[in-house]
Amino acid sequence: MRVVLDTNVLISAIVFGGSPRKLLEAILRGEPELFLSDYILNELDGVLRRPKFGFPPDIIRSIISELSAIGNIVTPSVRIRKIKEDPSDNRILECAVEANSDYIISGDTHLLNQKVYRNVKVVSTAESI
Repeated sequence: MRVVLDTNVLISAIVFGGSPRKLLEAILRGEPELFLSDYILNELDGVLRRPKFGFPPDIIRSIISELSAIGNIVTPSVRIRKIKEDPSDNRILECAVEANSDYIISGDTHLLNQKVYRNVKVVSTAESI
């Protein structure tokens, strides 16, 4: 199974645990196969740098490096403009389409409202486990 994790799921897995962390642990074991894009990694980097999380820069670099090592990095070749309410969510769709992903796992309402986009199912973390 091929999955794309939205940034909010990655943040939840790293910071809060619960179902998102269980999912990330499953990915670390090789099931399912994770796909990411530079956009997702850059967004994750930016969010982890927020003072409320308190991560030192070297820890953030380590997190990004580890995710890059376990995930497959794709470069989307098509621009998608499906989600008008939050255009940045389209970058997640682009990654999933490029990766020929089975699922996008997200906590974002704009993405979850899509339900399916070009044969990619959009589900919450709870629905994915």
